[in-house]
Amino acid sequence: MRTENEDREDRIINAARKLIVHYGYDKTTVDEIAQEAGISKGAVYLHFDKKEAIFEAVFIHALKNYADKWMDLIEHDPKGGTIGGMYKNMLFALKDSPFMVAVFKQDRRVLGNYMKRPDNIFKGESFKGTRFETVKLFQEAGVVRQDLDPMIAAHIMNMLAYGLVAMDEVMETDEIPPTEAVIEGIADFMDRAMTPPNGGDSNAGKAILRKMIGSSLEKLS
Repeated sequence: MRTENEDREDRIINAARKLIVHYGYDKTTVDEIAQEAGISKGAVYLHFDKKEAIFEAVFIHALKNYADKWMDLIEHDPKGGTIGGMYKNMLFALKDSPFMVAVFKQDRRVLGNYMKRPDNIFKGESFKGTRFETVKLFQEAGVVRQDLDPMIAAHIMNMLAYGLVAMDEVMETDEIPPTEAVIEGIADFMDRAMTPPNGGDSNAGKAILRKMIGSSLEKLS
């Protein structure tokens, strides 16, 4: 059974996430977070000693929700362990979290001056190497073609994901196809380009992703 403190902390985190996505980190104050959460400013400080700590709690909460949704989609997709299935479900999970989209894009409007902190939470996360590591492990398990350069493949995957979440910055909205159709198209391209002739082992891919995602979440606990 949840305690009153746990419920209050969730309200603070949810309020902060909403305000930060809308106004940005720099323009969001602890007073405004307290007001949005329906509690006093003093009550906020019972849980977090500064605004930076609230932001980091928002990130960890959003990342866990994103990872849980991604893994759930993978588990329920027969092809969830192929490179296209993995990527498709990652993008479907990502698009439903505006905060995680901002993190992925390193959106300065949303993340603001927090990014300038030398000890910011993103410096402790291996975002840059994660996709490269996944491609390497998928190759070793026979899920991805052996003749691909994993660094080039990971870079192309990053470009496609960034393009998906940032395309509205360079194109008119009515010129962009529905997001769901684009994600399915990306997955199809990736499976055709990167999967071995035998179709790869989706179950082996799922096992790798369970281990990687589980390990990442443990580090945040």
